[in-house]
Amino acid sequence: MPTIHEKKFVSGDPSKCIGCCVCEYACSMKHENTYNPTKSRIRAIRLNSFVNLAVSCRLCEDSPCVAACPRDALRQSEENGTIMIDEDKCNGCGWCIEACDYGAIQLHPDTRKVFVCDLCEGNPQCVEWCPEEALDFTTKDVVSQKARITAVKKLFQDALSSEE
Repeated sequence: MPTIHEKKFVSGDPSKCIGCCVCEYACSMKHENTYNPTKSRIRAIRLNSFVNLAVSCRLCEDSPCVAACPRDALRQSEENGTIMIDEDKCNGCGWCIEACDYGAIQLHPDTRKVFVCDLCEGNPQCVEWCPEEALDFTTKDVVSQKARITAVKKLFQDALSSEE
């Protein structure tokens, strides 16, 4: 199984996300053959008047959602880290939904079973269709590196402004 640092997942950049929800429509069309955001495996969340963020499964190591399921309906793929759901075992109790720190697992409005991002077989349609390029199909190492660069730039700017 790839390590947590090698697994690719969909990451959202709130500085680019405009809350258009195209990611939700692309996802629901790919998986459900309908433009219906309630059937999407990614969610565009408005955090406040100016900040939006797309939320998707982060492929946690030792996934709390898998551990929380009392019916062993969830398991994590050894190949790519995605969460797989056995719909025959899932009764929609929602324990996995509560256990997810990212709010990435939802209850399907029709089947009343849980569902989550499956990475579209390695070509996430949400990333493909995002008009603002606010989504990346990336690894935790790349996300960490971008965060470090942003933090250093902010420290540099703060240092410059304090000298004035």
